[in-house]
Amino acid sequence: MPAHATISAGDEVSLMVVGEPDLSAAKLVVDDAGRLEIPLLGSVMVGGLSPDQASRLLERKLGERYLRDPHVALNVTVAAEKLVSVEGQVNHAGSYPVEGNTTLLGALAMAQSPTRIAKLNETMLFRTVNGQRMVARFDIRRIRAGIDPDPQILAGDVVVVGFAPAKAIYRDILLAAPILNVLTRF
Repeated sequence: MPAHATISAGDEVSLMVVGEPDLSAAKLVVDDAGRLEIPLLGSVMVGGLSPDQASRLLERKLGERYLRDPHVALNVTVAAEKLVSVEGQVNHAGSYPVEGNTTLLGALAMAQSPTRIAKLNETMLFRTVNGQRMVARFDIRRIRAGIDPDPQILAGDVVVVGFAPAKAIYRDILLAAPILNVLTRF
């Protein structure tokens, strides 16, 4: 794991407290809220911290009440796969890997773009922030035109592209009248 990377939900970590094998653990899993269950300390928020920052936090907490001059090493042993889910009116809905610079347009490109009947001004981005489910609405046409910024996508986000019934009806008419210049009953 790169030195600048942060701990996130689903990561597996190892915890070593020097001279304290009962407080050490070869495998702990960061929960969905970004917390670890640590012996003596209980639930400790480590999500968003680097492994070094988390180690220093645990040293401080253990030193406040339990140990004299503790030395802690917390390391990410298996990083959780970082995914975004793209649903709704896209050509290939699914879960896709998120890189540090993935944006909303990038996530839609991974899903092979919105369908022709997508309602581009009703693209919803769902995200969990501090344990609360949040939603934002975006207009893809405005982002593509450079009017609005292209928001960054984070692991765990869900993008839902809306459905435009009027476009679907028009598309059905086009399919029912495939021959040009000929009146067709609809």
